[in-house]
Amino acid sequence: MSAPHEKDISLSITTFVIISIIKSVAVIFVLLTAVAYSVWLERKVSAHIQNRWGPTRVGPFGLLQPLADGIKFIFKEDLTQPYVYKTLYIAAPMLAVVFAITSISVVPFGNWMEIPEINVGHWLTIGPINTPFQITDLNIGLLVILGITSMGVYGVALAGWSSNSKYSLLGGLRASAQMISYEVSLGLSLVGVLILAGSFSLRDIVEAQRHLHWNIFLQPVAFFTYLISAYAETNRTPFDLPEAESELVAGYHTEYSAMKFAMFFMAEYANMVTVACLATLLFFGGWLGPVFGPPLLQMVLPVIWFCLKVFFFMFLYVWVRWTLPRFRYDQLMAFGWKVLLPVAMANVIVTALIVAWRA
Repeated sequence: MSAPHEKDISLSITTFVIISIIKSVAVIFVLLTAVAYSVWLERKVSAHIQNRWGPTRVGPFGLLQPLADGIKFIFKEDLTQPYVYKTLYIAAPMLAVVFAITSISVVPFGNWMEIPEINVGHWLTIGPINTPFQITDLNIGLLVILGITSMGVYGVALAGWSSNSKYSLLGGLRASAQMISYEVSLGLSLVGVLILAGSFSLRDIVEAQRHLHWNIFLQPVAFFTYLISAYAETNRTPFDLPEAESELVAGYHTEYSAMKFAMFFMAEYANMVTVACLATLLFFGGWLGPVFGPPLLQMVLPVIWFCLKVFFFMFLYVWVRWTLPRFRYDQLMAFGWKVLLPVAMANVIVTALIVAWRA
């Protein structure tokens, strides 16, 4: 009597694993494509800001430039200096990329999708099934993302130390101090959102913003604190002191070349995408927006709204980089500890008092 039940469980597990693999491959492909074209976007936007053309030669409007850059990095000579600590030197860019890509696994890109019945050969039938528009739906998704992204500092710190170069070491130390300092403000800026939503689930946080109750209107101070801290966390101008080309040659990745250097580049832009996704989910209603038309369009439209909001934040990243000058390091640290941290703490206290008063 138990055999049919065990067979159903086995089929359910197999279906879950297959769908998870398909979603993982699709999300990683989209993420890596977004990372590549974020570089293209930055080069085009910065060129127009400076009254230049940007990439135009490779493909129409330079759209194949990311592919050309990737091929160049693959075939470029990979130099490893004889004095480096080789194990950690090689592991550092891998750690940076792995942690940057892994964090996207709990990001919901839309509501739910209905997968119809699909026959995979004569031995397996998948569906019909209703599955979330994300790889993994966790009720502590926000904590998972914060935990994974906070591990990214190890890649930067180890790269600086293992290179056995004073320039790389100083860049790694700057990065560690900066990322740890601004992580405190970034975490506190999200507490007000958590108080309003009452959940660590990214889906619950989005659902709490229905009917245009977006947290950008309810938590504007938290949003700007988060945005500034995110710029510092991803080492972007005006907070790109870990690199600071004019002072440190190239910072923690001075001794890296070819694909190992490209991996740090990929990690930076992947972190930018993750930060943009979080800003969209926490403050701009995620995938929420007008939904109309036939069922297929109703399923796709939330994903389109989500992507458009993420694109806005990516554009904002580029705009800020090519508009504002770099801070001095003492100004950067003072701003983080003496301005952002008190503001984030005050926002938490005020939000808690208002929620308690209304309860």
